[in-house]
Amino acid sequence: MSYQVLARKYRPQNFTELVGQEHVTQALVNGLEQGRLHHAFLFTGTRGVGKTTLARIIAKALNCAKGVTGHPCGECEACREIAEGRFVDLVEVDAASRTGVDDTRELLENVQYAPSKGRYKIYLIDEVHMFSNSSFNALLKTLEEPPPHVKFLLATTEPAKLPITVLSRCLQFNLKRLDIDQISQHLATLLQKEGVEFEAPALELLARAADGSMRDALSLLDQALAFGAGRITREDVSLMLGVIEQRHIVDLLDAIIAEDSDRLEQVMQRLFEQSPDYGRVLQDLALLLHEISLQQILAKAPPNALFDRTVVVEFGKQLSPEITQLYYQICIIGHQELTMAPDAKTGFEATVLRLFGFTLPEQNAAAQPAGDQNGTQRVPGVPTSSTPAPPDRQPSPHSGLHSPPTTASSSRATTKNEEPTRQPLTSPGQKNDATSARPGQQRAGDNLPVLATENWGAIFQSLGLKGSARELARHCRIEQVDEPHLKLAVDENYKVMLRDRPRHALIEALQQAYGSHWRIQFSIDTGTQEQAPLEVDTKPTVARSDQGVKDPVIQSVQQDPLVKSLKEQFDAEIIDVQPNRKRG
Repeated sequence: MSYQVLARKYRPQNFTELVGQEHVTQALVNGLEQGRLHHAFLFTGTRGVGKTTLARIIAKALNCAKGVTGHPCGECEACREIAEGRFVDLVEVDAASRTGVDDTRELLENVQYAPSKGRYKIYLIDEVHMFSNSSFNALLKTLEEPPPHVKFLLATTEPAKLPITVLSRCLQFNLKRLDIDQISQHLATLLQKEGVEFEAPALELLARAADGSMRDALSLLDQALAFGAGRITREDVSLMLGVIEQRHIVDLLDAIIAEDSDRLEQVMQRLFEQSPDYGRVLQDLALLLHEISLQQILAKAPPNALFDRTVVVEFGKQLSPEITQLYYQICIIGHQELTMAPDAKTGFEATVLRLFGFTLPEQNAAAQPAGDQNGTQRVPGVPTSSTPAPPDRQPSPHSGLHSPPTTASSSRATTKNEEPTRQPLTSPGQKNDATSARPGQQRAGDNLPVLATENWGAIFQSLGLKGSARELARHCRIEQVDEPHLKLAVDENYKVMLRDRPRHALIEALQQAYGSHWRIQFSIDTGTQEQAPLEVDTKPTVARSDQGVKDPVIQSVQQDPLVKSLKEQFDAEIIDVQPNRKRG
């Protein structure tokens, strides 16, 4: 006997066997039992959720030998012939292949004749949205007032394409997409009937790949059985679907958060060696970010969590909810753009680099736990740098600065019963050996300059800021120091840089260095002359001087704060693409 695919072998034969559509089957069973029979039913929903199957079950219920019932016997001649697709009074029409008005008229010519064997003549029109406007018009009158022995069962995946005149003449039922639990449990039941060994995680992967469709899940199960030679294992299914292990996804996100370009390159190289489905990799990364967002906002994991809860919790501490949503959006958009990329690998790389480029150093510094000297964040189950954490330093007897915080949260807040220790600042010129344990910040030395108006340049250098926070600090000056209040004045021409993230990053850097009791305020310096930015660039300025003077256009570009930030982060260089233009 020839092999019968699982989707056909296990097609539901009654209402109770239909999975996940109880809201529809209950209404239909009650209507059949009470004799409330509408003349036209419309079933809508995505592919593979049971629209056509449900229509055939209704045909059985209407023509079963034991009478109209919500529980057809499945054994009488009518039930068996309907199940085998040879019942003469069940007319199945594929609207995609019979779109013309002539086809519809030919179909309706036989409506007036009584059924040959059954109680009702059933017209099952699949993908009815494919009918032309003329076909719908030809169908309308009969659909509204058919003979008493005729029932219309319509099915479509796109109900929005149906004319409102058709929708108003039908009793409409919307079939739901099946969730992962419903699909995986049904697959497990079928495999137990088949006597096949399986691993539950493998079924979850198949259910996730089916995307709400039971028919797709059964087709994938057939493929997995062939791939695994009669066994269903997670390893085989992952290889078949192009799914990579979750540790690679975790490593990828961890490298992005840590801004570790070397490690990011290593993780991506490991991915490329497996030749994965890059679209699915981005989907899995988006799933991880979604689980992180649920943890951050609702403090719970989804019912079918793909990733380890401990890892998700730790990532939730390192990222702000806003950045998590930004990363999620980048992944989703990147997945949509894969078809427009030169190839899938290039599109995937571009999306990962976009994630890496949107990483905000000040955001990571605010969320990073102290411990690693080189700023590597520790996530359970994620490989991290083996560099040991620096020992806690104690302030010198003459130091008025706090000792470094031992956790990330200790620098931002104190408990209700604790007050930050306040001691006078060191006198001018006095050395101070306190250091900040904030990860990711590189300092020129162990000594911090005294908070004084004339020391802002040295203070700026010692904070080790990056990106937009660094540019903001470059255009600040100390206006007033009155412990615990510190007032910074920002050049009016650069007040646009007083955005939340760079401002908060600069405040935190100062509090980490000089103590969390300091309260930092900002004002706008409205002086008549532009305040000279701090000279912190270590690389020589690149400018064309073929006429003996620097090009003012290039000078203007070089002084732009955004350009300077890009040069610092990406080691960029300004190139004049119009060297022969008129200067001056």
